[in-house]
Amino acid sequence: MDKAADNPGPIGVFDSGIGGLTVFREIAARLPEYDFVYLGDNARVPYGTRSFDTVYHYTWECVQHLFRMGSRLVVIACNTASAKALRTIQQRDLVTMDKLYRVLGVIRPTTEIVGMHSNTRHVGILATQGTVTSMSYVIEINKFFPDIKVWQEACPMWVPLVEANEHTSPGADYFVKKNVTNLLEKSPEIDTIILGCTHYPLLIDKIRQFLPKEIKLLVQGPIVADSLADYLQRHPEIDALCTRGGTRTFYTTESTEDFDNKAQRFLGTRVESRHLQL
Repeated sequence: MDKAADNPGPIGVFDSGIGGLTVFREIAARLPEYDFVYLGDNARVPYGTRSFDTVYHYTWECVQHLFRMGSRLVVIACNTASAKALRTIQQRDLVTMDKLYRVLGVIRPTTEIVGMHSNTRHVGILATQGTVTSMSYVIEINKFFPDIKVWQEACPMWVPLVEANEHTSPGADYFVKKNVTNLLEKSPEIDTIILGCTHYPLLIDKIRQFLPKEIKLLVQGPIVADSLADYLQRHPEIDALCTRGGTRTFYTTESTEDFDNKAQRFLGTRVESRHLQL
């Protein structure tokens, strides 16, 4: 990268599109004094149906753009990219760079704490097909809590419902009920469910309609925000490279008008994004 080793910059947040804004919202609220730059690769969404190799190349390309914008720390606020690209970036790409470039994901923070919530040791995952196929949640949970059994359900219609602004409509009930019921049929002992996609918090009211009240729902945004705050405390050398001015800048690889309209639903506030040509 062309930035000097001691040159601080904003914290980068990357997503394949718009869903990562649910994580960004919580991170920015948790760390309001920090500068942030968000990049959504809307031109190439969805990532979930693409191969591991393609997702890796797309993700690494966008992460490098954030590095060139001055970010020394990037959070991949996308479950598919965290599942299919993060490990390769951390183990192959970052080791060839200045040691003060860091890339974090959204899967590990959630899997680190899930065992604190489950009494039955049966945990459910609601996610995209790509994340389910990667087995990332199963693998990561097993690392921290080998006694937990993990059950997964792919929800292929949930992201399109949110993207089309149909997530609050009666038509969404069929698909939400179907996938929630499928998951609970795999194990009646499930007492904790992770929403393994950043779009899904917008469906949380409908999800709860079809869940027994005693089942806990874990939403990634607040968990990732707390984990990032803790990470910065434990790594003062990285914290020192994160600028503090309270700025928020948004980039999209697709239409800025479309991004801004959708972003308002995810953030609850109007944004003015900039276009990034890959």
